[in-house]
Amino acid sequence: MNQEFTVKKLPAKLITSENFQAFGQLITPVEDGKEFARSDAQLNLKNGIPRFYIMQLKNRGRQFSKITRHTQCTQCLGSLEGKEWLLAVAPPTLGKEPEFKKITAFQIPGNCFIKLETGTWHAGPYFDEDMINFYNLELSNTNLVDYFTHDFRKSHHLVWEIV
Repeated sequence: MNQEFTVKKLPAKLITSENFQAFGQLITPVEDGKEFARSDAQLNLKNGIPRFYIMQLKNRGRQFSKITRHTQCTQCLGSLEGKEWLLAVAPPTLGKEPEFKKITAFQIPGNCFIKLETGTWHAGPYFDEDMINFYNLELSNTNLVDYFTHDFRKSHHLVWEIV
């Protein structure tokens, strides 16, 4: 069977707090001793045991066909060692797939992290390096019980490429 598909280019924007707001929060460094504020990560980890770990990813490239969401918690991701990375996102939806026209890609510097809002569709992290370590905060069972994926290769014969 011929598995033809189209590659759709998705330009990456440099992330800012403003342009990422529909998907979550951009968290940047603050001076030690600053009191808690709305600019700090607003976490939802009440539905289970939080899991904070270092996730090692290798040879990710820039293409994806699957996008995932978690409906029971927020998720935080950031690269270690100051390495830049890419992420594709779409706002939360009630349906079983993201809004096609609202998929956006971001270039994320290595001096910050992102918090994905509950239900935000996401694909990544992606990068050109051979390997990057990421810290990841989610629930201990997120990938078992709260992992909803849409496959564009199956639904639209489409693969995305972040450029």
